[in-house]
Amino acid sequence: MAQVRTRNRNAVACLPDFFAGAWPRAGLILHGMFNAVQNELPIGITPSISREAMAQLPMRRYEGRVCVVTTRSELNDALDDLRQERVVGFDTETRPAFRKGERYDPALAQFATARAVYLFQLRRVDVIPGLAEVLSAPGIVKAGVAVARDLLELKNMFAFAERNVVDLGVIARRRGLGQTGLRNLAGIFLACRVAKGSRTSNWAAATLTPAQINYAATDAWICRELYLRLQALALTS
Repeated sequence: MAQVRTRNRNAVACLPDFFAGAWPRAGLILHGMFNAVQNELPIGITPSISREAMAQLPMRRYEGRVCVVTTRSELNDALDDLRQERVVGFDTETRPAFRKGERYDPALAQFATARAVYLFQLRRVDVIPGLAEVLSAPGIVKAGVAVARDLLELKNMFAFAERNVVDLGVIARRRGLGQTGLRNLAGIFLACRVAKGSRTSNWAAATLTPAQINYAATDAWICRELYLRLQALALTS
């Protein structure tokens, strides 16, 4: 019998000698071995984080430039910035529903670049063509969490064919993590906490509060930071 060691020091796969008829069995063993390697996490990264550990982490919020797009000039500037990015953070916000059967379309879409975070209020029809363009652009990675629902709800509002949209939670699950929400991932990979305060506020309001703006900007920014961190750890492939 020949022993083959994987990168995981605790995983040793014993392969039979490659005589006639041994290939199918060896292939199955190799398949399991490679899956184990794929699920391996880098040193220092744990598959979960406790509430106690999370509470000890520093709170982080986005402190860069935020633009709530309200004019044609701001829209053009935002789209110019997004078009030159290779990775953007992506999220949406929806007015909360408190009654059975009540639902609302997303009220806000936010995108984070290396230079700014742009908040697009979806009641403004003039932003829709540009958003459809960005979501459909194959050369721009749009990184978010639980993006399938975001995309479905946006498609109820306007047509687009999404390209290169990456769900960070899906990446985490494939690597063996059980906690795949945005805030847990921020704790695990970025060693920080992200506030939850404005999650249930009225995102359909004509004028957003400073707290809402900061909350929305931080979520999109953290999505971009998480993707870049996962990419640096070779976990996105």
